[in-house]
Amino acid sequence: MGLHSRSAVSRKPNESMRLIVTTFVGIAFGFLIGVSFPTLSISKLNITSGLLFSSNDFEYEEKTGLPTQKALNVLSLKNSSSAHNATNTPKIWVPSNPRGAERLPPRIVSAESDFYLHRLWGNPDEDLTNKPKYLVTFTVGYDQRKNIDAAVKKFSDNFTIVLFHYDGRTTEWDEFEWSKKAIHISARRQTKWWYAKRFLHPDIVAPYDYIFIWDEDLGVEHFNAEEYIKLVKKHGLEISQPGLEPNSKLTWQMTKKRGDTEVHKKTEERPGWCSDPHLPPCAAFVEIMAPVFSRDAWRCVWHMMQNDLVHGWGLDFALRKCVEPAHEKIGVVDAQSVMHQSVPSLGNQGESQNGKAPWQVVRERCKKEWRMFQDRFARAEKAYYKSIGINNPSKSKLN
Repeated sequence: MGLHSRSAVSRKPNESMRLIVTTFVGIAFGFLIGVSFPTLSISKLNITSGLLFSSNDFEYEEKTGLPTQKALNVLSLKNSSSAHNATNTPKIWVPSNPRGAERLPPRIVSAESDFYLHRLWGNPDEDLTNKPKYLVTFTVGYDQRKNIDAAVKKFSDNFTIVLFHYDGRTTEWDEFEWSKKAIHISARRQTKWWYAKRFLHPDIVAPYDYIFIWDEDLGVEHFNAEEYIKLVKKHGLEISQPGLEPNSKLTWQMTKKRGDTEVHKKTEERPGWCSDPHLPPCAAFVEIMAPVFSRDAWRCVWHMMQNDLVHGWGLDFALRKCVEPAHEKIGVVDAQSVMHQSVPSLGNQGESQNGKAPWQVVRERCKKEWRMFQDRFARAEKAYYKSIGINNPSKSKLN
């Protein structure tokens, strides 16, 4: 018993020393690991990719081509407040989405729309038995209803019909059966370019191959819309208009119908009117009364239109900026002609000033807008060329 007691006492100092040494080594090892860990790259750690990213993440990278997206998602993981079922939920952020929709998953984003009418019942995917491929708009007053009725009947079911009402009268048009399927938009005393800028955004009219933006005073006895589309496609026209019949009121020789050709793209004007045979009004030119735009051309033209210059004067000289080469892709379709009746309906919507008739003050506004548009375009081009260190080329002028 005496020997056993002495042996137990002698072992206690040794065990205490081992405990102290072990503790010290553990602390030193932990300190070394803590110091060296920040310098380690995640890629050097032997951790399987499945612990960081799911298979859906890799599928997303392949489809979107955004290799940084997974890293953004991983950095935005947040811990759930539940102690029993902690989960990580990624915050979606997709830079390639349209502005304002970056937080939405790409497959739910619907960036474009249309004028297709839907019913209020049944399955949504069964609503549309026909999806028109083309769009035609008329800016109208009720007094021109007979002329518009005749014009609309020249357009098949392949066309969506939109009426812009500058006189505020819309329900009266229900006397025409086709009007019940048309889109009616009303704002008093506004022009078709005011309407176009606000209601024909390129993302709204994206489903339509061609967009007709027409006045209300066009005679269409010799016009067929489907045949017109065929000729536009055949001759590769991005911006066009039907030829104006000889009894129309003409301003430019370019828009006059010719009897010996389907389409023409150039003409001869009065001496001194054309500085270049490839420039307006001798080429690359149609008027703003009855233009027809391809989807891509309209996207450019819409962005060029000014919010406050509502009459559109001068726009026809600038249309060439939206297609290349303009003298080949802008033209007049002679085989499908219209008559410009020159009814001063919208002009009479003005207000007399200083003893001048309503149509006179409207015409003065038109001319003023033309000068303003030319000045704005010239200044914008000059500023751009200066920003890239070159002088403004002489051919950049609108006319």
